[in-house]
Order: sequence, then structure tokens, then C-alpha cells
Amino acid sequence: MGVLDVGSNTVHLLLVDAHYGAAPIPASKHKKQIRLAEHIDADGNIDRDLIDSLIEFVQEGQELAEDRGATEIIAFATSAIRGAGNGDEVINEIRERTGLDIDVLSGDDEARLTFLAVRRWFGWSSGRLLVVDIGGGSLELASGADEEPDTAVSLPLGAGRLTREFITGDPPSEPEVKAMRKHARAVIADSIGPLRRAGNPMLSVATSKTLKQLARIAGAPASSEGMYLRRRLKSSDVRQLVTLLSGLSSAERTKLPGVSTGRASQLLAGALVAEAAMDLLEVEELDVCPWALREGVILRRMDGLPR
Repeated sequence: MGVLDVGSNTVHLLLVDAHYGAAPIPASKHKKQIRLAEHIDADGNIDRDLIDSLIEFVQEGQELAEDRGATEIIAFATSAIRGAGNGDEVINEIRERTGLDIDVLSGDDEARLTFLAVRRWFGWSSGRLLVVDIGGGSLELASGADEEPDTAVSLPLGAGRLTREFITGDPPSEPEVKAMRKHARAVIADSIGPLRRAGNPMLSVATSKTLKQLARIAGAPASSEGMYLRRRLKSSDVRQLVTLLSGLSSAERTKLPGVSTGRASQLLAGALVAEAAMDLLEVEELDVCPWALREGVILRRMDGLPR
């Protein structure tokens, strides 16, 4: 099975060996950095260059999937396509030129599918879960004791989005950082009432590349050491990272452990959102989950197949 993810920063094809009752095993992957949000014109539409680039990637992915023997490709897009003025037209053109249907997920869909992946990874013994996922365009928060969360919230606080809206300097100025911090905390505080009322989690979990990179800077094992090692991100670590990243340029951030060139510029925004969410939800520590939205999509598809 192939899973094609059109995100805010990258478009990613993951090929997995998957069947009901088993963990999806990665077989191959192909990705391209697209910085989709940077190709939005003054009218809020995705430009022609990126549309053509997306179609080229889809065609390459279809060839790779066929070569690897994949029998199905599931494709989805998240906040960048969802928020574009011509998002529907882009999806229709991709379908017409490649034959591939791309499902545009709502923020609630993202939160719920990511929660499913986290639940399957940590299991029932983890009890009530709180899941924090910081993408390029949005922040998803979900809480629950089952495979479906009781409460799921999607907020326009993605690391890429906030960086574009608030940061002009490199490194950023102190007023820019303060304005971004104030905005993130106000938006989260206005929306987390249902999450707080849902009950205290037994385990709080981080997903997404942004949070994984923050944990890596804070001393978590590298991904090359295996996906089963326990990785954690403490609130005290995040506060220190906000201070550290505020004083570094994007180029200087790439010298930190695990920081990629493509995400260096938006890592401070991710740290500020993580700090705000952890403070306001009174979370002292997040366990980093290697599974996230893509795995949730795969698992949901497997659950719907004949057994």
C-alpha cells in the first residue's frame, strides 16, 4: 500500500507492507520539499509552478508504487490545501491528470487519525491519552481513553504559518518573538476548555517532525538508533529551547542535533507553540511517538478491509 501525504512543508509517499492486525512496516519512501504555503499568491491561491510540481511528484510516486508492487495508493492533503482559495481546483486537476483522488482532511480528521495511531502504538495500558501534534499549518490536540478521542481540537498555529505571519528577521527580533508567543497562548487558551474538562491524561504524547526535532536537540536518541527507544520532551527543555532558538539564525540552528535545513526557520515557532500548549494544559513531559497521521490513515484503511 502507498500513502501519499501532501503537507505544508513536504509531499511524502510512504510504501508499506500492511494487513489487518499487524503493524504497517515501511518498505520504501519518496519525498520532496515543496513549502506549499510559500507558493500562495496574493489572492490566496496556489501558483501554477507548484501545481505542476505536485502533479510531477504524484506521477513519480505512482511509478514507484507500481515498481514496488503496491496494489493501492491512499492520498490525502492537510491544512495548506484546505486553506488555499483554489484548493478544490488543484485537487481536481491532479485527479484529471493522474487519476489519483486526494482526500482533503479536516482539522478534526487530522486530530482523530493521529490519535488512532498513537493509541495503537502505546496500547490500552497507557490509559487516557493527550496527543499534541504541531504541523506546518495547524496544531492538533486530542484527548481520550478509547481509539476515538473524546475531544479533538485543530487550531491555526502551525510552525510554518506562525513563522510567516510574525517573523521577518533572522534571527527574529524580541518584539516579533513576544507577539508570536502572545498570539499562540491566546488562541490555545481560548480553545482548550473541553480538553481540560475531559480529565487528566495518564500519558501525554508528541507527534510530528517539529516536536521530534525539539526532542532531539534536548538530548533524545537519534532516529538512526531505532524507533523503539523511548524519547521524551520535558517542559523545562522546551522553555530552554525557546530561549536558545530565539537567539540563533536559521543557518545556526541547522548545526544543532537533528535539525534539517528545511525546518530550521520555523523551529522557534514550533517551540513556542509546544511551550504554550504544555503550560496551559499543565503537561510536564511528552513521550514522542514515531507514528502519526500517515500511520493513522493506514490503520483506518486496514480496519475497513475484510478480515
